[in-house]
Amino acid sequence: MKKSSSFSTKKFSDTNIEEVKRLNAQSGLSYNEVFSLLAKRYNENQSKE
Repeated sequence: MKKSSSFSTKKFSDTNIEEVKRLNAQSGLSYNEVFSLLAKRYNENQSKE
């Protein structure tokens, strides 16, 4: 029985997964990174007071 070649690991439902990963890598800080940075700066400012 021959396997269907219509499924690709790089595309699913007309979405190019590799392109999405590339664009996400260029998009800047994630939500968690921003939250962590804000918490760190808040704590630094609190210790100065």
